[in-house]
Amino acid sequence: MEPEIQERIEKTVRKILEESDMEKMTEHKIRKQASDELDLDLADPPYKAFVRQVVQSFLEQQQQQEEQEEEEEEEEQGGRRKEYDDNGDLIICRLSSKRRVTIQDFRGKTLVSIREYYSKEGKELPTSKGISLTEEQWSTFKKNVPAIEKAIKKMESQM
Repeated sequence: MEPEIQERIEKTVRKILEESDMEKMTEHKIRKQASDELDLDLADPPYKAFVRQVVQSFLEQQQQQEEQEEEEEEEEQGGRRKEYDDNGDLIICRLSSKRRVTIQDFRGKTLVSIREYYSKEGKELPTSKGISLTEEQWSTFKKNVPAIEKAIKKMESQM
């Protein structure tokens, strides 16, 4: 394959990948769209293999970039690593030695849990004391935090 054609194919495929919804895009769709744009039959074996190589390279770069962004985000948060509890739920923060905020998946729904924990046989287990909020409930709560803070300040000033 000529270097000029190779370069045109790579540029076109990368452009398609950058502009695509990666959840819905397939290699076949990419090859078809690039074939149409370049007026080349990219289903031929050497072209097909090259397109696969370009797609794979792009995906690997995306993965590396996401990992790097996650590392940078962790560094911005004071180098804090993600911590998980004994149930595999992500611990967002510890409010005290027995209370914590976690993100969990329950029957396919993401929940924000603020709960007390107890120790049993070396494991930290949740108690029934607490609350689990759906994403919608959490969003409503977040929107009302300023009103809650204002009410707290008002009550404190009355004491």
